[in-house]
Parts: sequence; C-alpha cells; structure tokens
Amino acid sequence: MTRPPAALRDFYENPAVPVASGAARSRRQARLLAAALGPVRSGAPAATILDIGCGDGSAAATAAELLAGHRLIGVDWSQDALRRARTRIPCAVRGELTGGGLPFAAGSADAVLFSEVIEHLVDPDAALDELRRVLRPGGHLMLSTPNLAAWYNRGLLLAGVQPVFSEVSMRRIHGRPGTQVVGHLRLYTARALRGFLGASGFEVVRIAGAPYHDVPRPLRPLDRAACRVPSLASILLAHARRAGE
Repeated sequence: MTRPPAALRDFYENPAVPVASGAARSRRQARLLAAALGPVRSGAPAATILDIGCGDGSAAATAAELLAGHRLIGVDWSQDALRRARTRIPCAVRGELTGGGLPFAAGSADAVLFSEVIEHLVDPDAALDELRRVLRPGGHLMLSTPNLAAWYNRGLLLAGVQPVFSEVSMRRIHGRPGTQVVGHLRLYTARALRGFLGASGFEVVRIAGAPYHDVPRPLRPLDRAACRVPSLASILLAHARRAGE
C-alpha cells in the first residue's frame, strides 16, 4: 500500500504471489471489530470500514459475513488484486498510503482493517500516519501481522535456523522452512507492535493471537493453543483506537 520501488511493484503485481491470508485470522479479526462497533441500530448510519490492502478480497468477504449492515470498502494499489477483489466484494477502489494518499477525506472512516500489510512496507511510519488521518477520532484500527516471536520461531532461532516469515531474498527462500517468497520486509513482536502503535498516535485496546494457515497439520493444535498467549501466537491481532481530540 505504500508504493514500493519498481522491483517490488513488479513482484506484487505477479499473480503467483499470494495476496490472501488464512480465513481463521480474518474471522477472528472481524469478530473483534464487530464487538467494538456493536450492533447496527435501526435508523443509525452504517459504519464505514476500509480494508486497506484488501488483496484479492477474500479476507474482506470473510469479514463481511460478521459485519453485516456496515459499509465495507476494499482498497489496494495493485490493479490485478483489485480485479480479483471486485468479484468478491461490492466495492473496491485503488489507493496508496503515500504520494497522494488514500482517496478518502480526513476523519471519514469509522474503522480500518490492515491485515498482513505492514510487514511488506518500506515506510510503515508514513502508512500509519495516513491511516490515522482517514480515521475519525476514536476510530478503530484492526491490524494483523506475523509474529517474529511465534512459538516455533523461538525454537528455530535457538537451533540457528532463520525464523518463519522472515526473508533474506526476493527470489527464493534461504535457511528457513517453507518454499514461498511473499515479500516480508519488516517483522514485529507483540511488544514492538504495541510500542510502534502507541508512538504513531494510537491507543492499543488489545493484542490477541491467531493461528497460521501454513503450519503443518500435526502442529496445528499447538498453534491454536498458542493463541491463548498472544506473544507466542503465529499471527498478532492488534485492536487500537485513534488517539486525539
């Protein structure tokens, strides 16, 4: 969503590069947001929710099931992703987090979904500045990102193995489990994410955990159990609110 250099733009426009994450994360994130927004009241305006970096729209479509009655808008800079998203969600528009900024007025959004985007950004500080701009005071930010300190990464590091989610090359995987390059540039622990959001003008309400869809099947019960301790979970789910007036 922050417009990357040309090489990264080509990488993310490649249809073979995954642009969706697991449905379990999407459902957990949507449940958190639905609880924060509350039920849609008769006669009250629907909340405007922006899914920034919506990718192919599959996560937004999953979330929409739990956010019925609210207005959900997908946003992405990739034309290929938007073409796919428009087959799944009613509204998807092109927008970037830097340059001209998102195509929305200041304070126009009640909530922002920012799902597995921040780890791909060259300038996450500028991205959060723009998200804060479009959110109304007290508006909700639901951010998810892989956890550098996931339970298996702690063991891998002790064994001298590159952590899952980290990447040292845009061409192939080196020194860690997995085979798929997805373009991760930044990784966060729960403590780092909490501090970063606070420094960017957000009040952290909660950090929860979610499982990772690519964990080998025999280890999935352990991965689900780790969600009870967010600092160990595969995926970090942060619920924050825009601080300020």
